[in-house]
Amino acid sequence: MQNDIPVLILPGLGNSGPQHWQTLWELRHPEWQRVNLGNWDSPVCDDWVRALDIAVQACPSPPVLVAHSLACLLVAHWAHRSALAAKGAFLVALPDPQRAGFPAAARGFAPVPMAPFTFRSLVFASANDPFGSLAHAKNCAMAWGSTFVDIGQAGHINTDSGYGEWNEGYALLQQFIA
Repeated sequence: MQNDIPVLILPGLGNSGPQHWQTLWELRHPEWQRVNLGNWDSPVCDDWVRALDIAVQACPSPPVLVAHSLACLLVAHWAHRSALAAKGAFLVALPDPQRAGFPAAARGFAPVPMAPFTFRSLVFASANDPFGSLAHAKNCAMAWGSTFVDIGQAGHINTDSGYGEWNEGYALLQQFIA
C-alpha cells in the first residue's frame, strides 16, 4: 500500500465499531485518518460536509476517501459542493435516503446529488442491503461516473453482516489506490 497517498476513513451513522472493517483497516495503517464528522447519532449533512472539507484541506495531497453507508452520501454532497479534490472514493453500502427505514435522525442527505464526480470512484452494493437497493446504488454509480460492484448477498457490508476484516474489500482498495 502506498504510504504517500492520504487515506481518510469516513464511517456512517453511529461511527464504525471496533470489529468493523473500517476500524480494522485503520489499525493496519496508523497513518490513515478517521475523520471526526461530529455528531455520529444525529448527523446533519451540512455539518459533515464542512468536517470533510476541513479534513481534505489538511491533507498534503488529494486523499482517497473510504466511506461506509451514510458517509457515501456525504461524499456525494461534498463532491457536489466543495472546490477541493479527492484522489478517489471507495464507497461501500450506499443507503437510499428515500427508502423506508432510512434513519430519521440523519438530516439533509436527500436529495442525493447526481452530478459526475471529478475523481475516480467505486460503489460497492449488496443485493440484500436493508438500507439501499442495487438499483439505487447502480443509478448513483452511473450518475457519478463510478465503477459499480455488486458483491451479492452481503447485507449492509458491516460487522452485523459478517464483514469484520473484509479481506476481499481490502485487496480491492489496495488495487484502487495503486
